Amino acid sequence: MLSDRIEAPWLAAFETVLRLCGATPGLPVCLLAETQSRSLNLELAELAALRLGCRPFRCVVPTPPQAAPVPVRSTGASRALQGHPGAMAALAASPLILDLTLEGLLHAPELKAILAAGSRVMMISNEHPEALERLVPRPEDEAVTKAAVKRARAAQRMTVTSAAGTDLTVSLAGAATAGVWGWTDRPGTVAHWPGGVVVSFPRAGSVDGTLVLDAGDANLTFKRYLERPVRLTLEADHITAIEGEGTDAELMRRYLAAWEDKAAYAVSHVGWGLNRRARYEALAMYDRRDTNGTELRAFAGNFLFSTGANEFAGRFTEGHFDIPVRNCTIALDGVTVVEAGRLLP
Repeated sequence: MLSDRIEAPWLAAFETVLRLCGATPGLPVCLLAETQSRSLNLELAELAALRLGCRPFRCVVPTPPQAAPVPVRSTGASRALQGHPGAMAALAASPLILDLTLEGLLHAPELKAILAAGSRVMMISNEHPEALERLVPRPEDEAVTKAAVKRARAAQRMTVTSAAGTDLTVSLAGAATAGVWGWTDRPGTVAHWPGGVVVSFPRAGSVDGTLVLDAGDANLTFKRYLERPVRLTLEADHITAIEGEGTDAELMRRYLAAWEDKAAYAVSHVGWGLNRRARYEALAMYDRRDTNGTELRAFAGNFLFSTGANEFAGRFTEGHFDIPVRNCTIALDGVTVVEAGRLLP
């Protein structure tokens, strides 16, 4: 296990990301955290902001009691704020927010109001800083991600196939597409670190077909690599069958059934990883408390399939799976962008 002490390279990594976010002397920076947040990252964020001459302040709210029927991990839908008027006022008054909550604000119901106030939100994923240091974004990452976003926004149809049996069709008409390259420097925007991914949130009823999760793919809610294949049938956005033998299929069936919420079975977003520095095997290198799995969401060429909250389809739930699927071919309107898991130039 890695030691939780401040290291110079980790502090330098935080400084680099803050500079990319436009942190300048005198800038008020809100460090949003909760009582269960990773204290080491909070300390590093504060010290980095101070070294750049910013005016950081902490907004720490109590981690709320568990309300879900099962343990919740890696959702991007933090419940920490719960509309707290004092916290919301502080966030609205902050040009730059460093989001250090456990789950992150990406799918939180308060995010829309925070961005509407002109704040920019930099989500620092709940990873050990050793992983964050390896994945400090680079200026050239922006152009690659923007190009992928442009292609996805122009497309009407995504198809995903694989030798394992995947045959999935996604209508992208009216979908909301976004890319994350690892920092945010414009008011009213959100990003996360590590970055390097493009995702589309399809409209309701837009996803049909079969998705086969092969042995070696990863379920990031459970933070484990699959040991046996799992076949998912999707109709009008929703998983209607989970087939497979062994622990992996059983875990998925039990976890989804526990929600008693149809939205937990629905598609949240689809996309692909762009980060050639992110490593597929990283999940094997960290204790579960030390990783949120964001690196695996971004490794180049993975098909990122997610279930749960999709505000663009009118669904909000804490039930969530992020599953990077390897060895898929992804095409937009018939033009291949990922071939058998290999990201094309």
